[in-house]
Amino acid sequence: MGNGSRRREESGRGNSRPRKRSAKAKARKRRNRILLIIGELFILAILGVVLYAVTRVDEIEKVNISVSVNEGIDDYIAQLPTTEDGTTGKGYLNVALFGVDSREGALSANTRTDTIIIASINQDTGEVKLVSVYRDTYLNVGNDSYNKCNSAYMRGGPEQAIAMLNMNLDLNIENYVTVGFKGLIDCIDALGGVQIDVQSNEISYLNDYQISMVGKSDDGIHFYANEGVDYTPVTNSGVQILNGLQATAYCRIRYIGNDFARTQRQRTVISQMMEQAKNVNIPTLTRIAENTFPNVATSFDLNMILSTVSDIGSYEIVATQGFPFDEHRGGGTIGGKGSCVVPTSLVENVSELHEFLFGVENYQPSATVQECSDRIYQDTAPYIGY
Repeated sequence: MGNGSRRREESGRGNSRPRKRSAKAKARKRRNRILLIIGELFILAILGVVLYAVTRVDEIEKVNISVSVNEGIDDYIAQLPTTEDGTTGKGYLNVALFGVDSREGALSANTRTDTIIIASINQDTGEVKLVSVYRDTYLNVGNDSYNKCNSAYMRGGPEQAIAMLNMNLDLNIENYVTVGFKGLIDCIDALGGVQIDVQSNEISYLNDYQISMVGKSDDGIHFYANEGVDYTPVTNSGVQILNGLQATAYCRIRYIGNDFARTQRQRTVISQMMEQAKNVNIPTLTRIAENTFPNVATSFDLNMILSTVSDIGSYEIVATQGFPFDEHRGGGTIGGKGSCVVPTSLVENVSELHEFLFGVENYQPSATVQECSDRIYQDTAPYIGY
């Protein structure tokens, strides 16, 4: 799709007690579970104390990346009104948030993204909208091959993953944050916990995940920085303050409402972390950011982030959503690609996405998106029907 996109280079400067498992099989199984949760959990740790600070930066130092944007999209988004009187001000900042199933230090590529979140920030009103892109969504992965979208990061790191989002969704993302595991429990505890409305059918799963996360493998590798994390079971449903371990376990629940409900729980925790972050002092926010940054790969500079943490109170998450949208989504086993989430019409999904993010009614997707939509239909129709 070379004639439907352009390349632009952006250069700059850079981003109970623990228990032992006796059986090796159980240890391997535990490690596999931990690897699967790395990205989807740790990304929450930095959002409340890092992401919204960087949105206040006027001059952001960036690592060397190149980004792809569909033809005409930059100008279209730049001209969208962002102020209450309908004029264009500072504009929208769209950021890609990637959580990877990788151990510390392996954040650039060769790992799949368990979490893909688009944060769209209206820099004039302070309104923030979050969109979770389901990791198994069948899309053009950025190089005219089609697969689960979380494979884009594995193949080409953040550049290809951003290219995948821009190509399929008609966005102009240039900046990203990628996170590995470690730090979520301490971060939420430092914020004083998060307020969550726990449903009665979630309690047993929440507690099971807590138990599974406080142990260590037979080789003695601890999966969390704090070895002394205590397991406190949740015993009642309803609105309550969850500590770091409890909130982490809450984000892990996937047996109630599958992946769609799981991503909603993630967004709920993000929102609650933001609310808590508004009430803590700057030294606490700074300490959390400094502790998490070594496990973060980003196009944003830490010094710039820390210098603007005090502005966190001016931003508010006003809406969250999952992509593809319910009414334009299917699913099934797509040949050798396995079980996939299928946008039954990528064109309709992208049109609805732009209405959700930017308030644009009847948005007409680009020729690139239409071409991707046609290909997705051709590839998936024999397997799921329409």
